[in-house]
Amino acid sequence: MEEEREDSQKLKKIAAAAFDYENDPRWADYWSNILIPPHMASRADVVNHFKHKFYQRYIDPDFVVEAMNISNSSQPPKPSAPSSSSSASPNDQARTRSSGPNTRTSGTSATAGSNPTSVRWDSQTIQFSVNAWVLIVAVLAIFPLVPGSLSNRAYRLSFMGTACSSLYSLYSLYGRPRAWNLQALQVYFQSIIATKDFIYFIYCLCFVSSHLCLKLALVPILCRALELVAKFLRRNFSRSTLYRKYLEDLCVWVESNTTTLSILSSHSEIGLGFLLIVSLIFWQRNIIQTFMYWQLLKLMYHAPVTAGYHQSVWVKIGRMVNPLIHRYAPFLNTAISAVQRWWLR
Repeated sequence: MEEEREDSQKLKKIAAAAFDYENDPRWADYWSNILIPPHMASRADVVNHFKHKFYQRYIDPDFVVEAMNISNSSQPPKPSAPSSSSSASPNDQARTRSSGPNTRTSGTSATAGSNPTSVRWDSQTIQFSVNAWVLIVAVLAIFPLVPGSLSNRAYRLSFMGTACSSLYSLYSLYGRPRAWNLQALQVYFQSIIATKDFIYFIYCLCFVSSHLCLKLALVPILCRALELVAKFLRRNFSRSTLYRKYLEDLCVWVESNTTTLSILSSHSEIGLGFLLIVSLIFWQRNIIQTFMYWQLLKLMYHAPVTAGYHQSVWVKIGRMVNPLIHRYAPFLNTAISAVQRWWLR
């Protein structure tokens, strides 16, 4: 029985390791709510441990997760007590002299081992700075008392900042294509096309150069920047007096209501699609922008990171609109069916 149980757990462990966490939207929410120090979050064994806990919670409750061993290998060894020169043998002295280069080598390796943590910290700091700047600029663009020229400039700068932040995040996570030929680029884009950063990058491209100034388009940008800034502040400034006094309640609310922010973003994104269709009757219409944005909405409908929120909104829209069409405009059923076939492809 014990051997069968061990074999079963080995198979479950293999299945947990092979599970596609990145394409499961629940994993992103689960990982974002885990509060651990940045130097721990960069360790592969820590990430794998929480992946196994996620797999146990959502996929296979019978999977047994082993306890995580936090090693202190990064700490330098304690120096041994000094021995008197009279009691040290010649062989011990020879070993002591020969251990000098090894000590220097281990010191160099320890220094080299600490570099990835500092690089990760710098990357997070850069992302925090850009997103905090986007948050401030987007609030300026929405605030009604700001002059029109400043508001329009802040509107475009917020999209530019979010586009830069998304590109930097994609580069940090996925790097560059292995080669600059068609096949390598196709493989690279297939790996990033369903990610949230790529979706937000295309979203910003749709509005940054448009003549239309739709303030509703800033709502997803604000939600994204607010969520990332709150997460960084809570993980890195939790002991700060200013944070505890002024920002702790807001950051806790944001991190506990990420689903609400995602639902708000999905409603705004779908509402923008219909606004762009209405704008086609005005002189500021942009047919290419409308076509690109509806292609993006289709991607959001199918991408795992946004599919759950968008599909729920479209279900609500269908419940409200379909009875009205069947009752007052049944001649539109053929056209709507064709659009639905294209949408669900």
